[in-house]
Amino acid sequence: MVCRATVAVTAAASTIAIAPHAGAQGYLRAGDIDALPVRQAGQRIAYGADTLQFGELRLPAGGRRPYPVAVVLHGGCWVARYATLRNTAPLADALAGDGIATWNAEYRRADRPGGGWPGTFLDVGRAADFIRTLAPRYGLDTSRVVVVGHSAGGHLALWVAARGRLPRASPVAPEGSPLKVRGVVALAGPPDLASFYAPDTASCGEGVGELLGGPPSREVARAHDGSPASFFPLGVPQDWLGAADDRIVPPAEQLAPWAAAARRAGDQVTLTVIPHASHFELIAPSTAAYRQVLAAVQALLGP
Repeated sequence: MVCRATVAVTAAASTIAIAPHAGAQGYLRAGDIDALPVRQAGQRIAYGADTLQFGELRLPAGGRRPYPVAVVLHGGCWVARYATLRNTAPLADALAGDGIATWNAEYRRADRPGGGWPGTFLDVGRAADFIRTLAPRYGLDTSRVVVVGHSAGGHLALWVAARGRLPRASPVAPEGSPLKVRGVVALAGPPDLASFYAPDTASCGEGVGELLGGPPSREVARAHDGSPASFFPLGVPQDWLGAADDRIVPPAEQLAPWAAAARRAGDQVTLTVIPHASHFELIAPSTAAYRQVLAAVQALLGP
């Protein structure tokens, strides 16, 4: 079990759990993660008609069916030019090796036909709900599902848990009853689109405008319905992980205030900041961060 110390980080009495020292290392980049080997390629299965509506299903080599499931959502600033599901394949592969079935989902990004608003949101919702279709054939336990997302995928993972609270008139409201999940593990996932938006920069926040079809100040309704923070409390436990040296999603600015807001609303949220790590260590199975991710997923899935 990982020991955690809590320290106050905001005037709102938010707490951050500090993980053990990760050790000095050069920080990883997206391409480094894409180059990592995976032991199990995964079975590619379509959840929709578009060529980008598919996922990779990986099953544990042993264990007893039905398997608990982690729906895995990759990041990339909501645009295809930065990442595909290959970026989270090593993470999905590692979780499967640790006894958890993984559904590593691809989705239409804002710079692809059908992506952005509302397609990106509808895709991740459909991908999560598709677990109910996969379950009978592959022995998946639909009562033990968590959503794990990194960066923009972390935002979408939180949104998957939030979408049941959307008004029916919303263009991104679920079609029918959404799959109930046990919880969310959000890895550097910004929960509020308006505060993350950063126009005319090389930062990931510029992707918010592409996702929404315009700046949040103009697309107010879209920014509201697309932000998990709009719907606190989400009603499920959440483990948020950040990296102390992450300049893409700085935890003190983009995670801690919103974790405090979620707690005030009544959600069970743990924010863990991993020292001596940056954005992509969070999805590299060889790092100390992975042990944190695995522990969080296992805790949410339960026995």
